[in-house]
Amino acid sequence: MSFQAYLDTIETRTGLTPRELIRLAEEQGFGLGSTATPVATWLKDTYGLGHGHAMAMTHVITKGDRISGKHVGSTGTHRDASDRLWLDGKDTRPPGPGS
Repeated sequence: MSFQAYLDTIETRTGLTPRELIRLAEEQGFGLGSTATPVATWLKDTYGLGHGHAMAMTHVITKGDRISGKHVGSTGTHRDASDRLWLDGKDTRPPGPGS
């Protein structure tokens, strides 16, 4: 599953876009530079996310919308089309490679 697919699944499960979750995390005092464990715990407890999905969203909350280019353009299971994640909702993502 690509990183972006994790975010899309989180949106489906919670009804919130990644950007909305970032805003809610900020209201809880979390943001760039926060440590992962309390953020992931909050996501699991509040939104019922499993560990993998909570950690994917935690990455976005604590590190921003950029991911390593390691899987960009690859053919593996975890490939992503870009090193920048779309945070404004899966239904508003412009078409592009791999979409």
